[in-house]
Amino acid sequence: MNARPIFQHPGIAVFALAALAACAQSPDAIAPVNMGNAFAATACRQAQADLITERQSLAALSAQQQNAVAGDAIGVFLIGVPMASLTGGDKAGLIAASKGKIIALETRVASC
Repeated sequence: MNARPIFQHPGIAVFALAALAACAQSPDAIAPVNMGNAFAATACRQAQADLITERQSLAALSAQQQNAVAGDAIGVFLIGVPMASLTGGDKAGLIAASKGKIIALETRVASC
């Protein structure tokens, strides 16, 4: 009988790679979306208030993303499926947009 270790079996290896690829990213690893000068016409006081609000929003989204990362790790370990990502827990797109807004708002506030 010619038995192979489990991770040398092509089907298992492909499944493992697909499961890992679908896992939620750490908030620090998510790149911001380029917003350009989207807030150039925003009044200085409004930009400052929006910046505070957006930083709070990013902190909340980052906490949710950390939970998704942990949930995916546990799901992949126990059942081979990144459950948090599959159930809408992955907030990567929202985090990327929020980081982009913060950069654009910081640029606007710096020019006030």
